[in-house]
Amino acid sequence: MDQPFTVNSLKKLAAMPDHTDVSLSPEERVRALSKLGCNITITEDITPRRYFRSGVEMERMASVYLEEGNLENAFVLYNKFITLFVEKLPSHRDYQQCAVPEKQDIMKKLKEIAFPRTDELKKDLLKKYNVEYQEYLQSKNKYKAEILKQREHQSLIEAERKRVARMRQQQLESEQFLFFEDQLKKQELARGQMRSQESRALSEQIDGSALSCLPAPRTSALLNVLADQPPRSEAARDASHSPPVNRALKPAAALSAVQNLVVEGLRCVVLPRDLCHRFLLLAESNTVRGIETCGILCGKLTHPTQTAFLSSVDLHTHCSYQLMLPEAIAIVCSPKHKDTGIFRLTNAGMLEVSACKKKGFHPHTKDPRLFSICKHVLVKDIKITTLDLR
Repeated sequence: MDQPFTVNSLKKLAAMPDHTDVSLSPEERVRALSKLGCNITITEDITPRRYFRSGVEMERMASVYLEEGNLENAFVLYNKFITLFVEKLPSHRDYQQCAVPEKQDIMKKLKEIAFPRTDELKKDLLKKYNVEYQEYLQSKNKYKAEILKQREHQSLIEAERKRVARMRQQQLESEQFLFFEDQLKKQELARGQMRSQESRALSEQIDGSALSCLPAPRTSALLNVLADQPPRSEAARDASHSPPVNRALKPAAALSAVQNLVVEGLRCVVLPRDLCHRFLLLAESNTVRGIETCGILCGKLTHPTQTAFLSSVDLHTHCSYQLMLPEAIAIVCSPKHKDTGIFRLTNAGMLEVSACKKKGFHPHTKDPRLFSICKHVLVKDIKITTLDLR
């Protein structure tokens, strides 16, 4: 089973400079952010109209980041907005024939909002990074003065840089090893708990519900599903579509090391640990009557008697969200099988589903896989608010 971080990927990450590295010059840090903003591709199978609609949401999110004072995320998103509609999309085969209201709106936002704000953000980031760089240089020079008595200047700096990199690498590898060890213990405990609580009455009464983006397990046994449950051996009608539960979520001890990391180009998503539990409590009155429940954020009717996987309807529902926000996730809960999965569409899945015109439940190709387990989700004990709008 794929894990979100392997030892090799952590080694590569430890040696990879990015915009958070205060030892880089302000210009280098801004260039690193700009590269993230250029990391966007288009496909001919998705119509320009859908890109224009997604662009409206992209610009809105960039404005929200700016209002919150998150300069880096705002800068990256505005750069993606400019790259998409100035460099990438005009080369689309259907671009010239596309005449939608959103197109004029996008062109106006490029001229009046995106370009001016990107320039201002670049200036603000350079000022911010320059302050941090000067503080770094002062600290670095003070350290140099203390050790130059024993070693040559250049050799000492190089040795210190290697030492810091080695310590960081060893720390990440140690935390990863401890995490895997802890997961094995939790899996054994979860198996024992689930065996003791399984009964035919419970399986007949509990029905399933799913949230596409933010959902939920219930009962004390299901509280451990997101972080701890191992893959089950039960086979369902579409078992070939049903990946194992995402068990590679970080424990609290490892959160500090990965909270600000980017996994395969995606920012990590922090998921409240008891969100699924609270959602299923709200859905219980429907569940006991065999009625499916969808959530207000991105919910969609699913399949409470089957295992956790993305059906064809789920794939089409989630595709539009992932087009707007690459970090979007789909969470499927199957209380009957005590199974919960956190998924996202693969590149192949985005291509096939976005081009598919069929409605309702229908077959899709199985190879290559259209969806996979998310690797950028963190489970964390944070406060949430749920609202039942029925």
